[in-house]
Amino acid sequence: MTAQRIDLPQGTLDLLILRTLGLQPQHGWAISERIQQISSDVLRVQQGSLYPALHRLERRGWIKARWGTSDNNRRAKYYELTKSGRRQLEAEKVAWDKLTAAVAQVLGTA
Repeated sequence: MTAQRIDLPQGTLDLLILRTLGLQPQHGWAISERIQQISSDVLRVQQGSLYPALHRLERRGWIKARWGTSDNNRRAKYYELTKSGRRQLEAEKVAWDKLTAAVAQVLGTA
């Protein structure tokens, strides 16, 4: 049985990418695959969303990119967190925890 997929709320993709890159540098396809794997196939990040998000995070200075060779011997752009990106990840995790706690509280009282 396949898990039901849901759409990501606005801004959530950035947090997921930062978290994924907090583990280790990865190329775009690997980031997408890792998010899908960790979410038990519920979250699937399409290339049309992933690469604009990666470019946005790079412009903000939260990630940096370098060219390398993938496991299948292809040229790939690898992304990794910067110091600023690590600080942003921590700030976004705190904000996410507050948001989800508040939503859970409202849903619990309805």
